[in-house]
Amino acid sequence: MMKVKVLDPNGSLSAHERSVVEKVHRLSRAAGLTHMPEVGIYQSPEVNAFATGPSKKRSLVAVSSGLLTVMDDDAVEGVIAHEVAHVANGDMVTMTLLQGVVNTFVVFFSRIAAIIVSRFVRSEMQGIVQFAAIIIFQILFSILGSLVVMAFSRYREFHADRGGADLAGRDKMAHALRSLQAYVERANVKGRTDDSAIQTMKINGNSGMAKLFSSHPDLNERIARLEQR
Repeated sequence: MMKVKVLDPNGSLSAHERSVVEKVHRLSRAAGLTHMPEVGIYQSPEVNAFATGPSKKRSLVAVSSGLLTVMDDDAVEGVIAHEVAHVANGDMVTMTLLQGVVNTFVVFFSRIAAIIVSRFVRSEMQGIVQFAAIIIFQILFSILGSLVVMAFSRYREFHADRGGADLAGRDKMAHALRSLQAYVERANVKGRTDDSAIQTMKINGNSGMAKLFSSHPDLNERIARLEQR
């Protein structure tokens, strides 16, 4: 389990830590945020970064020590710009709300569909049929709901890439994505396709139907879209 060390901008920080804090604050101001996100680093070999928090005024941007080791300064800035864009776009709250709405619809329509199905059987069987139908429809509608949530998640990643390019510059954002791509390719050559870093970043290049259930778009597609701007 990751333990994030939240950095105090007014405290004693290493040069590495100070650089991360400076980048987050500078990019946050450029994004128009009135409250600076908290900044954290966690010790892990995985190449990862994330933004979290209940609102734009209460957010956290964290990076792994592995990311800081593997990536150069420009790539790190591109990654941080992407995460700051998530905060500025309110993506964390939007995803939570969307998942809640989808779950509500799953429960509601599962019961409606089960009631309709149960009316086609004898009255003494309606109870057990309705119960079984609710379970089946909840599974089916949950799968359909996941497609909606994952589609929006992929959209917000493209949107955050554009936001990151606006904040840090397109070259740095594209360089960050290419650095991730190079990391994945090195891991694949070494046979580390189950590497936790790749799994965490969800950048292992799903294809076919698996793409529909992926929260992150393929890196090649992200780079191509960024270069078309």
